[in-house]
Amino acid sequence: MSGTHAHSPSANTAYVQKTIIEPSPPPASETGAMKWVRENLFSSIPNSLLTLLTLYVIYQALMVVVPWIANGVWGTEGEGPNSLDECRQQLEGAVGGCFAVIRERWQQLLFGNYPKDELWRPTVAFFGLILAALPVMFVKLPRVLLIFTGIFPFVTYWLLWGGTIWAPVLFLGTVVLGYVVYSKLVGQSFFMGILGFLAVVFIGGNFLVGPIADALQGIIPISLSDVESREIGGFILNFVLGITCVSLSLPLGILLALGRQSNLPIIKGICVVFIEFIRGVPLITLLFVASVMLAYFLPPDANFDIMVRVIIMITLFASAYIAEAIRGGLAALPKGQYEAGDSLGLDYWQSMRLIILPQALKISIPSIVNIAIGLFKDTTLVSIISMVDLLGMIQQRIFNTTEWFGVYWELLGFAAFLFFIICYGISQYSQWLERQLATDHR
Repeated sequence: MSGTHAHSPSANTAYVQKTIIEPSPPPASETGAMKWVRENLFSSIPNSLLTLLTLYVIYQALMVVVPWIANGVWGTEGEGPNSLDECRQQLEGAVGGCFAVIRERWQQLLFGNYPKDELWRPTVAFFGLILAALPVMFVKLPRVLLIFTGIFPFVTYWLLWGGTIWAPVLFLGTVVLGYVVYSKLVGQSFFMGILGFLAVVFIGGNFLVGPIADALQGIIPISLSDVESREIGGFILNFVLGITCVSLSLPLGILLALGRQSNLPIIKGICVVFIEFIRGVPLITLLFVASVMLAYFLPPDANFDIMVRVIIMITLFASAYIAEAIRGGLAALPKGQYEAGDSLGLDYWQSMRLIILPQALKISIPSIVNIAIGLFKDTTLVSIISMVDLLGMIQQRIFNTTEWFGVYWELLGFAAFLFFIICYGISQYSQWLERQLATDHR
């Protein structure tokens, strides 16, 4: 166009940025540890005061605990100290714990009065439990390991109590045969399958296992020395009771929760009465019933092992609470989930197994874990009925001795540490499991 001329950008622009300027780093108070401290500990004046007060309390506690542990006396095997007086002589007036009692009595604390020459048996059982639990806890492991998980309870019974190996082997065979019968009948009715399984296990376990095991023992003698239930004590007793009762109470609690929601009045009434009765009775009362009163209802020559009686009572107690936790999970599911199973043509048990129970159990994980942790700690109540668990061993066999009379905090602290390790491990696993199952947030 004539009479006009173009102006280049450089004629009116002093500077043109051709590269992107990198953003400046945020202030130090907005990143990392400084940000966390500011937001969580000093976010306001009341929080700051509470933080400073808490730090002061922690400091005062550490000033007492740290020297008590650091100056503690352990000693060595064979050289002592072998009594509280010898510990005090080595401390020479300093503040310190007498941990030598743990060094000297660790076998009693862990295994009770279990024969010293046979301590390898509960040790093998403990590590076997870890291997058996891994494929159940972590589904990504090879499923073939579940074979060992199924065999492990029978192996553990033989290791802990001894006797002929043929009794647990034959009882395992009875359970396998019962499962075969269950698989044949469950196609007709789940209830018929359960009845068939229980009938085979009851008949085989009570009338066939004993005579056949004695006959096989006469032909091929394989056995371990017998150990009475009264000799099993210490922390291993708490461990056996806790693991066994939690494992048995979970499936029983599921059945009770389903029975309480049943449309059959008789089934629902039995489950309601059982759950409410058990929840209304203290555990210590049930333990006294198992220890004393149950003998009055048995034949005069009946020999019902005290360990079995206690396991039954604790399992019934825990199953009632687990049933209520699972019932809460069932009630939390929308009605559409139940209708989904009907729309797919599934029967009641298929719908429960494939749709309802997986979701209800996921919702109930925190409550179930809370019950399991409480149950594991409640196993210390068995010391009241003359079963010498960890606390019973401390109170009855160590506190009352002349050598260690007056040693309290060291032993109770050791017991608290063992229980904390187990309970904290259960808690952390449950939180990990919840994160793995949190599909609604992905």
